[in-house]
Amino acid sequence: MPSDNPPTLTVQLHMLDDGIEPPSYAHPGDAGADLRTRIDVVLAPGERALVPTGVSMALPFGFVALIHPRSGLATKQGLTIVNSPGTVDAGYRGELSVTLLNTDLHHSVTLSRGDRIAQMVIQRVETAEFIEVAQLPDSVRGTGGFGSTGGFSPAPQAGSAPSNG
Repeated sequence: MPSDNPPTLTVQLHMLDDGIEPPSYAHPGDAGADLRTRIDVVLAPGERALVPTGVSMALPFGFVALIHPRSGLATKQGLTIVNSPGTVDAGYRGELSVTLLNTDLHHSVTLSRGDRIAQMVIQRVETAEFIEVAQLPDSVRGTGGFGSTGGFSPAPQAGSAPSNG
């Protein structure tokens, strides 16, 4: 880890493979620590695979590790994570693995042992107390769900000309 980005949390790691680098931050101030594959893998177009990282850890209670895709791999090769972000709970002690998906329609993605495959962001979490009520309080949004705030153009109606405006 770069020295001008002092750690704010201690996380115990157990490396399951001596040949793989432990999670690390590429630049000062980065939120995500890079995770690497401990195996060679080729993902055909549309294929997914559970890829081991050679890392297990003990997060302190009250924290979670969220596993995100690497933006460069996503943009350049179409590689993403199926359950993004992946969630690693504080009580989990097994090997961290990442479910990778090749979204490219025409090209395979080849990963070599030691390649960076994902980013791990560690965050503080709250534990909620769920209280059942007969009715929820009103809000400005109300029950408006997916797409209720706009941000997209409606699909043109059949037979209508597209507008320029």
